[in-house]
Amino acid sequence: MEYRQLGASGLQVPVLSFGTATFGGGNDFFKAWGSTMAEEATRMVNLCLDAGVNLFDTADIYSDGLSEEILGKAIAGKRDQLLISTKATFPFGKGPNNQGSSRFHLLRQVEGSLKRLQTDYIDIYHMHGFDGNTPIEETLRTLDDLVQSGKVRYIAASNFSGWHLMKSQAIAERYGWNRYVAHQVYYSLVNREYEWELMPLGIDQRVGAIVWSPLAAGRLGGKYRRNSPPPQNARIAQGGSPVPEAVVNNEVFYNIIDALDEIAAETGKTVAQISLNWLLQRPTVSSIIIGARNEEQLIQNLGATGWNLSTEQVKKLDAASEIPTIYPYWHQRQNLTLNPPPTRILSDSGF
Repeated sequence: MEYRQLGASGLQVPVLSFGTATFGGGNDFFKAWGSTMAEEATRMVNLCLDAGVNLFDTADIYSDGLSEEILGKAIAGKRDQLLISTKATFPFGKGPNNQGSSRFHLLRQVEGSLKRLQTDYIDIYHMHGFDGNTPIEETLRTLDDLVQSGKVRYIAASNFSGWHLMKSQAIAERYGWNRYVAHQVYYSLVNREYEWELMPLGIDQRVGAIVWSPLAAGRLGGKYRRNSPPPQNARIAQGGSPVPEAVVNNEVFYNIIDALDEIAAETGKTVAQISLNWLLQRPTVSSIIIGARNEEQLIQNLGATGWNLSTEQVKKLDAASEIPTIYPYWHQRQNLTLNPPPTRILSDSGF
């Protein structure tokens, strides 16, 4: 397993991490993802550790805390062998302070997550989304306090806009507080908007990307084909997709599938493995979160590492997945000398 430095931190993380949103199936939305319980979860954790995947991602809202509980049971006796990433911000529980990134909510959620995970500390603590109601200073001061207390090792953002993240970094720098070292983002061959603003920001500020839904909610899992009906047993048909249909351009999507099938024939790799490997060659990507309903899917996804697509194969996928940009990016791209795309400003360090 390859390990990469997480942003501007000194933490080394595996290029593949395991997402546990499939643990629990505590409500209709997450049942469509999976309903893995403690016994199978333990086997999956062991499979990951054997493969060198030692970063496990969860969140307080996954199945209303059940995902964290099951992960806590699955890692019993192994805490010193692995890293835990969890999140807060979205609604949890009842009452007027049940969401957001306020000091009140975050302190309560940290204690709940620690209890459910059966641990004394969280390695990477994400703000699951930006809270436009709470002063950024309040959020960052609270997170800095949590790091100082030892309950959190590193802090990270998720699903922020460019200005959300940059303003947060500037405020943290002004007061000497801990800065976000990672940004958990949606990024896949199907949707490459991350490259327009957030990737250049990540390069400039050394914020590592931890990618969620790298297979576009299963669209790149190998079950979809042009002129064939979509699979009815997939997560999307069951109402569990975090990627809306409206943001997927079907013509571009099937062009991507055609290119993936061609490369699969050339390499002997699966469509999913090729899709993941393409992401691993993109700037700023520190780790890709893979999920699995069962051990078979997990083993297949682990096969995305240990090899690389050729330059020509990457170019083929780039061309198939390219979409028109929105303003001001299309205007900036009129002069690539002044505004080189992030794939051209990749540093020697690989970041």
